[in-house]
Amino acid sequence: MTIPPPPALDRALGRRDLTAFAINRVIGAGIFGLPALLYAGVGPASILAMFLAGLVVLGITLCMAEVGSSFSATGGPYLYAHETFGPVAGFEIGWLMWVTQLGGFASVTNLFVNYLGWFFPDVTAGLPRIAIIATVLACLTIVNILGVRRAATLNNVLTAGKMIPLALFVVVGLFHVDRALLVPQAVPTAAALSGAVLLAIYAFTGFEVLGVPGGEVRDPARTIPFALLTGLAIVAVVYLGVQTVAVGTLPDLGNSARPLADAAERAFGRAGALVMVLGALVSTLGVAHAILLAAGRMPFAMAERGQLPAAIAAVHPRYRSPYVGILVSAAGMLLFTIVTTFASAVTITVGLRVIIYIVTCADLPVVRRRGGHAPASFRAPAGPVLAALCVVICAGLLASRPWADIIQLAATVALGLLVWAGFARMGRR
Repeated sequence: MTIPPPPALDRALGRRDLTAFAINRVIGAGIFGLPALLYAGVGPASILAMFLAGLVVLGITLCMAEVGSSFSATGGPYLYAHETFGPVAGFEIGWLMWVTQLGGFASVTNLFVNYLGWFFPDVTAGLPRIAIIATVLACLTIVNILGVRRAATLNNVLTAGKMIPLALFVVVGLFHVDRALLVPQAVPTAAALSGAVLLAIYAFTGFEVLGVPGGEVRDPARTIPFALLTGLAIVAVVYLGVQTVAVGTLPDLGNSARPLADAAERAFGRAGALVMVLGALVSTLGVAHAILLAAGRMPFAMAERGQLPAAIAAVHPRYRSPYVGILVSAAGMLLFTIVTTFASAVTITVGLRVIIYIVTCADLPVVRRRGGHAPASFRAPAGPVLAALCVVICAGLLASRPWADIIQLAATVALGLLVWAGFARMGRR
């Protein structure tokens, strides 16, 4: 009797799907909540901070595009670190990526509830808040379990839905900008500007997970670099436009809880605020969906390599989705979202992402030198030099953080090592 092979993941994602995934994953909570936080830190110089963050992210993206074009399995930066620096480094990056996905989901879902409070103020606290979070998470979990093709279709719809109001905000808003509001009244300190750049990088975060569903991408060696660079270009134009309009139309931007809605209401009236609130709801819902799509594959990839229990690597026999990994991630997301707020979730995850960027950039010269992988279909210009420069910049951004943040990062990294040691001991037994 012949035993049928276990079900495999479905390679159903093409260039359009993965580019939409990149845009949807990056444009989410950040741009609807961060303009106010950036302005509170450095005022009109927040536009410069956004531009500098885009340059840093471009360098990191080029490095990630080259490294990612050498791999075709599921895992993204976890896979790259595992194959380049070994299982301990791989597990640590996988752990940090999973934690950042939990934090990312918590931030966007909390912001979703905050914007929903524009219509129903009583839902932003207590049991109504928990009920909304649980309902959103349950619906997204079901869609993701039903297969990557269905998840991609929903992702494409939500991406289009969020881009329309943002495009209107930028194009129409530029005609209402007060140029006097764009001029800084004082030059921000280097520490304040570097902190703003690090915070602005959060708005660009999410591109690092583009390689995570690599096992479900058609021709990943070419599709992943294309989607990374195309998605980043679109996102950068939108972000600079949004920050400029927000600064140039809302004098009290730093104190706004819903900055884009308040800026739109000031420029266009109540109707403008309504459009931006609806856009924020669609956008945050869309990025929550994209986060779960990536996060559900992280435990799967780690279990595939024997670093988590084998049951987590199960693939649904009908829908060909990593359904156990999705359920594990959904459970973590529910707990994380309930106990955090938008601002606290941002603070927790932004530094962890920079650590992931440092390791991924450091992968590039090692992959070039060592070989043993499929030849890269994309080559970053001056790759090793660019990678070293990105590592230095990211390390400098981390060093500029307050000691409380650094201690929090160190504790999260240490906890990851303890988790690895526990699973490694279980595996030996």
